[in-house]
Amino acid sequence: MDFKDQIKQLGDRVARLKDSIQTEEATKTALILPFLQTLGYDVFNPLEIVPEFISDIGTKKGEKVDYAVMRESTDGKPAEPCMLIECKHWKQALTLHDNQLLRYFHVTKARFGVLTNGIVYRFYTDLQEPNKMDESPFLEINLLDLRDNQIEELKKFHKSYFDVETIISTASELKYTGELKGLIQQEMASPSDALVRHLARQVYGGTLTAKMMEYFTNLVRKSFQHTFSDQITDRLKTALGQEEIAVSQPVSLEVSSTVVPDEKKGPMVVTTQEELEGFYIVRAILRSNIDANRIVHRDAQSYFAILLDDNNRKPICRLHLNGSKKSITLFDENKAEQRHEISSINDIFLHSDALLKSLSAYE
Repeated sequence: MDFKDQIKQLGDRVARLKDSIQTEEATKTALILPFLQTLGYDVFNPLEIVPEFISDIGTKKGEKVDYAVMRESTDGKPAEPCMLIECKHWKQALTLHDNQLLRYFHVTKARFGVLTNGIVYRFYTDLQEPNKMDESPFLEINLLDLRDNQIEELKKFHKSYFDVETIISTASELKYTGELKGLIQQEMASPSDALVRHLARQVYGGTLTAKMMEYFTNLVRKSFQHTFSDQITDRLKTALGQEEIAVSQPVSLEVSSTVVPDEKKGPMVVTTQEELEGFYIVRAILRSNIDANRIVHRDAQSYFAILLDDNNRKPICRLHLNGSKKSITLFDENKAEQRHEISSINDIFLHSDALLKSLSAYE
């Protein structure tokens, strides 16, 4: 089993066990130590993992960091910490305020600090000032929402591949790319006046009064949504087009002379390309909160159902796309149905909040 499969298997373990974990110590034992094992470290070997690592700081004596990952020195000196790990209960928010990581970082030779609650892992280093840990991480991993590109970065911390210079060389790009993505997402959700003014001046020659600013703020927000949905739709069409080409290729089959009677009678259920595109849009909306593989679809004659965990008791929505009028059925926290007419599948994005609310009712 390669590293990618191992880390995804660990994510499944976390999702399965987290609700039964009541204490910080249980979080360490059930979630964080298996994570370190997945990174190739022997958690029972004090030459590799030191629990409750102590390094006296000025007048503060006996303060402890939960774990220190040790690396043997190349010049024969005793092993030294290369990574410090501070742990929280899995329900706790991760904050660096007055945290031991900040104080320990500059008095040890560790180049990386990790703050975790067993689900989210935040990796820090000293990109801004030497020997002073940055206040924002350069890499954040959520085991319940794993991305392939993040897994590749995490692999660099595996014992077999760990190299400080290699990680530092990409840390700066990861840090600033992450911060820029956050800013872009924020601008998409709530465009700032500066961005609205910049874009509006490219298309409008009049004076940007308060009323016009409000008008263009709404237009910029809608333009972001439409651009994003168009890109997804184009990619889906390309992918589905490739699938259709593969299916249309002639295949030589040996047909038995035995005639098998038709077991299915009545109208056949046919899943359309538009229904699949609608499914992928819903999955794109929800994947920020849940593993996309848990979102599945079931087609019926009268509607196209999208479910959580392939469980018809956990409906997220139903799409009605085959009639003269298209619509989407949403469910509130009491599973009461609310049907809304849509002009195209792109209008599904307009119901993003309701879809996320439906999901939260089961999570």
